[in-house]
Amino acid sequence: MFEEIIHTDTFVLLTSILLIAGVVTTKFSARLGVPALVLFIVIGMVMGSDGLGFIHFDNASTAQMIGVFALVIILFEGGLQTKWKTLRPVILPSLSLATFGVLLTSGIVASAAWFILDLGLLESLLFGAIVGSTDAAAVFAVLKDQNINERIGTTLEAESGSNDPMAVFLTVAMIELITMPNTSIISLIGTFILQMGLGVIIGFLAGKLVVKALNRINLDSSGLYPIFAIAFALLTYGVTAFMNGSGLLAVYILAIVIGNSEIAYRHSIFRFSEGFAWMMQISMFVILGLLVFPSDLFTWDVILKGLLLSFILIFVARPIAVFASTINLNYTNKELIFLSWAGLKGAVPIVLATFPLLAGIEGSQLIFNVVFFVVLTSCLIQGATITNLAEKLGLTGPKKTTPMHSLELVSLGKVNTEMIEYEIEEDSVIAGQTLLDIKFPEGALVNAVIRYDQLITPTGNTKIKPGDFLYILTSKKSKQSLKKLLEEKKEQEIESVEEKDTD
Repeated sequence: MFEEIIHTDTFVLLTSILLIAGVVTTKFSARLGVPALVLFIVIGMVMGSDGLGFIHFDNASTAQMIGVFALVIILFEGGLQTKWKTLRPVILPSLSLATFGVLLTSGIVASAAWFILDLGLLESLLFGAIVGSTDAAAVFAVLKDQNINERIGTTLEAESGSNDPMAVFLTVAMIELITMPNTSIISLIGTFILQMGLGVIIGFLAGKLVVKALNRINLDSSGLYPIFAIAFALLTYGVTAFMNGSGLLAVYILAIVIGNSEIAYRHSIFRFSEGFAWMMQISMFVILGLLVFPSDLFTWDVILKGLLLSFILIFVARPIAVFASTINLNYTNKELIFLSWAGLKGAVPIVLATFPLLAGIEGSQLIFNVVFFVVLTSCLIQGATITNLAEKLGLTGPKKTTPMHSLELVSLGKVNTEMIEYEIEEDSVIAGQTLLDIKFPEGALVNAVIRYDQLITPTGNTKIKPGDFLYILTSKKSKQSLKKLLEEKKEQEIESVEEKDTD
């Protein structure tokens, strides 16, 4: 009994150390010019058996389970942040990259792996399938808060959020073909269509259901709303996977629907999801770092083969796939070069590399080690240079503004009110007007104006300026009217300008 308590205490202590180290690492990653997720992996490798020896971990099954759980949370948070108005114009190229692009990338890399790794044909195709997709966790982490051109950034995020299911399908399909040679190719294609279809349908319907539930349920504490939303994300994944659909795609669709709808306690849900996603990202990459043994990874055999395959993946396979997948889709050469370079590899390939380990595929340990090395190479080379490349290609947009303040509305039992945050943009209709000039709906009251990180106590004569953050206390009943007021004015102004141009 005493030994079990000591073991539990040690586990809690080590977990706290790993999380603190992960959080501190994010502070220094930008200064070092290295993506934080690489440093998370390094922390795991240092703490593992081949490093300081604090933690011995070699359970691929546990790593896979934690990895999938973390990916659900990361995709959910990424989907919440995806704006439909910027996503809609890039759906077609994103889906093309997520399907045809992944197939092309996987095929080219598989051809190279056949010669370089000296694997069988099916095993080579398996390797290509594992590293063929752009990783959502890596892309979301690297692009977060970066001023990448909105159209290009959204294309990357949508591609990475929707191509994980493709990678999972291809990996599982290749394992089935290896372990069960009589598997029908036609049946696998049917399975893929079923998985994608169920993922989209269940994700969309679940999203609509969650929006209604969040707005109608009256919980005793605002802190319960984010947990409620996360629970639905996990439920959506589980139900979809149980029905043989793509759970990851369903979660991403669910999050997009929620993120683009008016929901109660939106601010709390978004902030909680962001923090939880960071926690899962740190945990996942640290555990994946623990899973690999540096003495096996950093051998000349793995290094040379890994570098060759990384070169082919980065400079040959990905560019060909990008240019071929976006023909006649109105992307410039500079944009395509950036999309080619930004095809980051991350947690998904490493998690998928555990599949052949658990299936007992011949050469699975070599596949895992080389995949891990390719991911490290991709993160170090591509991840560290994305922002600089975007600047040189002229693909940076307006600097993203993040309010350097915190204003929370404490839930008072079942009070039917919430705080709305609204940022005033340059072309906003209410910019330049006083609060008295703006006809807010009954039950809506501007409580604070944040300007240049300074709090301004609002009065009727307070003039609203671009860049201001308004915090509006409103009843749930007036929330839709408040949103309609702001959006209708924007649409009317755009329409009037278009009419003048026509005249």
